[in-house]
Amino acid sequence: MIVIRQPWAWLIVNGFKDIENRSWETRYRGPLLIQASAHRFSKEKMQEFRIYARRRKVELPKEFDLGGIVGMVRLDDCVYKSRSKWFDGPVGWVLSKPKRLPFVPLKGQLNLFDPTTRLLKKLGLSK
Repeated sequence: MIVIRQPWAWLIVNGFKDIENRSWETRYRGPLLIQASAHRFSKEKMQEFRIYARRRKVELPKEFDLGGIVGMVRLDDCVYKSRSKWFDGPVGWVLSKPKRLPFVPLKGQLNLFDPTTRLLKKLGLSK
């Protein structure tokens, strides 16, 4: 699981953003829950993000879920170059199979972390 600020989390779980830019790579490959950060940007900064997304032919919603699980993807690779219109580097996490999940409020953590069994059950991802 990883915490990502909005609107990036929304772009990822809705299948628009196929690269997550990071300053570090990971050996982990596989399913990755996406948690939207509770951080709220200013109206001015959000307008900048809307323009950035429009240039990539994506219209952002007016509101975003904050501070909880919003979906999941598969982390396939970490790269230093990509033709993706979302790649800014220095490291791009290559994402696939985006899936929106019902919003579940959750306090975030830094870096990658494992979801609890209780959370997986709540999301219907556990037996």
